[in-house]
Amino acid sequence: QVQLVESGGGLVQAGGSLRLSCAASGRTFRFYAVGWFRQAPGKEREFVAALNWSGSSTYYADSVKGRFTISRDNAKNTVYLQMNSLKPEDTAVYYCNADASHAIVARGTAGNYWGQGTQVTVSS
Repeated sequence: QVQLVESGGGLVQAGGSLRLSCAASGRTFRFYAVGWFRQAPGKEREFVAALNWSGSSTYYADSVKGRFTISRDNAKNTVYLQMNSLKPEDTAVYYCNADASHAIVARGTAGNYWGQGTQVTVSS
C-alpha cells in the first residue's frame, strides 16, 4: 500500500517557477514508477511526467518538455516536479501518482495510487 501527499503548489506569475513535492509512505515505494498528472477546470486529467523506480528513465508530455523536470529521492521517499517558465495554461490541480507496473513511464498510463492534489495557478 502506498500513500501520497503533495505540497508546493501556489500562485506564481507567468515565467516563474515552482517545485512540487510528493511525500510517499510504504516500504516498497522505491520500486514504483512515479508520475504527475494535472487537471484544469472543465478538462480531463492529463499526464505530465513520469520517472521509473531508479530515476534512469523519464517520460514527459510534449506540452512540458524542456520546462518541467521530474526527479525522486528514494532515501526520502519523495518525488519532485520542478516547473520552470510557467504559463497560464499550466494552471491546474497537480496530482502525484505511483505505478507498480511502470506503464506510466512507457505510455503515461496512471497507476493505482493517487495523492489528494495541489493547486498551481499561473497568472498572466
